[in-house]
Amino acid sequence: PGLRLPARASAAMRKKYRLRANSDFERIHRKGSTWLHPLLVMSVLPSSQEASRFGFAVGRRTGKAVKRNQIKRRMREAVRLRMQRDEIAAGWDIVFIARRPIRDASYHQVDHAIGLLLRRAKLVSG
Repeated sequence: PGLRLPARASAAMRKKYRLRANSDFERIHRKGSTWLHPLLVMSVLPSSQEASRFGFAVGRRTGKAVKRNQIKRRMREAVRLRMQRDEIAAGWDIVFIARRPIRDASYHQVDHAIGLLLRRAKLVSG
């Protein structure tokens, strides 16, 4: 009774914060700035949108579908919690691309990598 979980809809990353179209991923990769980490690559591009939007990519070489989806869920959750705490600057399109070593990383390692990349790009407010 002491542990209360949030409702699924409120816990998920809302659609207005997501990047889904391949053209968006290509545009951000081609025109944006990129930062590297052993676990992740982050590409960012200023956006005309009020809120920052996020895309997550995990290549087939990283693992089978179950593993790729697990990695995407971990990345999404790390970003969602930062957004909930208003840590991420508004007005950016940001794509995180998983690198192969992420297969063996824990959630905390992925979270740390995302935080480090956001700080390097000066996208963390506060």
